[in-house]
Order: sequence, then structure tokens, then C-alpha cells
Amino acid sequence: MKQRKDLSDHYMKSKKQKIGDVVVFILLAIGAVAMIFPLIYMVATSFMTKNQILSGTLTLFPDPILIGKYREVLSKGQFISGIFNTVKVEIPVLLFGGFTSSLAAFAFAKMNFRGKNAFFMALLATIMIPFAVVMIPQYVLFTKLGWTNSLLPLIIPGCFGNVSMIFFLRQNLYSIPNELMDAAKLDGCGYFGTYFRVFLPLMKGALGTQLMLWFMGIWNDYLAPTIFLRSEKNWTLQVVIRSFNSYYAIQSDYALIMAASVIAMIPTLLLFFIFQRIIIESIAISGIK
Repeated sequence: MKQRKDLSDHYMKSKKQKIGDVVVFILLAIGAVAMIFPLIYMVATSFMTKNQILSGTLTLFPDPILIGKYREVLSKGQFISGIFNTVKVEIPVLLFGGFTSSLAAFAFAKMNFRGKNAFFMALLATIMIPFAVVMIPQYVLFTKLGWTNSLLPLIIPGCFGNVSMIFFLRQNLYSIPNELMDAAKLDGCGYFGTYFRVFLPLMKGALGTQLMLWFMGIWNDYLAPTIFLRSEKNWTLQVVIRSFNSYYAIQSDYALIMAASVIAMIPTLLLFFIFQRIIIESIAISGIK
């Protein structure tokens, strides 16, 4: 009797667990659809005519499907200029910023110096400061330096490193044995030689992941370029799309605005879908230590 009762209780618990799993799955599916639907509708709108968009009828499969707006966007010099300006920011920031961030992470993880932990905590605390707090002082500083008519306000600060990248790389370096540091010293390597020859190759996976995430952040950055870039010839991609929204929305040419947004979204989506496993694993490993 007792065994039969235990089996009955186990069956009831298993049944309740299955029902709970189904409910959770349904809720998550509804949330996923709600989050991805605007993205799908944006893509669909980029292929619609003006009459289809303004008709008020919700459709995800426009008939006819028009691709002319993509050709029109790519023929506009301002859009192409926005892409090139964004790339001009990306290259030096990722190269120099990635180098300085990895070097700082090595120092915090593997070197011993007075006040290391206090200095790192102070550096980490800057993440808590929102950009809205510092954007006016930065704007005043860059104006006095004469940088607001160039891309320098977006390039120079990034070349000194990224606090989030320093944190994640530091966590990754903690998983590498300290004995390698001692072995490099015995071979006659200084601190920089140890970093460059031993630890940099070992953390290239984590560094590549963080550089991809930083690339996405710079590519999608809107607020800082809007504040610092006065000249239209220096506008980055997101600022150009903002100007498209201001100009073409008056003409109800929403398909062109959506086409520009879809093109701007493609590089970051490709990067994420190609390297999503590496990105997720790197973040998970960094969060364990």
C-alpha cells in the first residue's frame, strides 16, 4: 500500500511539473513573439508601398513585394557616408581600446601592486554612472578642445579602454594558472613580454568576444554621436537614420526609413548569430569566477 501511495504521489508531482513546464513555455513563447514582432514588421514594412503602409491593415506578407527602397537607400551618399564614419570610429577604438583593456585586465589579474583592489573597485564603480550625468561636462570639454566638429570625441576616449571589457577579461585571466607567470619570468620575460607572448594568446577567445560586443555597441550608438557631432559630413550611421526619420516621415515614406534600419541592423545580427555560442560561453565563464 505504501509503495502504491508513493507511486501515486510521484505521478501527481510529475503531472503538476509537466503542467507547470507547459505554462512557463507558453508564457515565454508569448513574450518571445511580443519582442520579435516589431522586428519582423519592420522588415515587412520595408517592402511595402506607401498605400499599403497607410491603409491601416496589418500584414506581414506585402503584395506586391517591392525592393526598390533598398536600392534607393544605398544610392544616397549620406547613408554611405554614415557607414564609413562609423567604421572610422570602430577601427581605432577596437584596435587601441582592445589593446589597452586587455593590458589593464592583465595588470589587475596577474600583477601585484599597492592599492590594486581599491583602484579596480573605483574603476568598476564608474559603470554605475549613467552617460546622461557626464555628457554635458564631456560636451563642454570637447568643445573647448575643438573636437566637436570631428569624430575625435567618439574615438579618443574609447582608445583608453572599456571598463566592462577590463572586468570580463580580468575574470577570464583568473582561470589561467599563475604558474605561467613564474615560468615566463624564469625565461627572462618582463611584464609586457609575459602579457604579449603568454597571456594574450590564451585570452584571445574572450578578447574576440568582447570586441564583437563592443563593435555592436559602437555600431548602434546614437546618443553620443547626436551630442558631439555638429557637422553633417561627420554623422555616424544611427544619426543619419535619425535624419532620414525626420525628413522622410513628413513625406510618409516609411518604407525607406525601415529599409535603412534593416540594412544598419544586418552587421550586428550576423555577428551575433555566427558567434552567439562563443559570446554566451565567454560571458558565462567570466561570471563564474
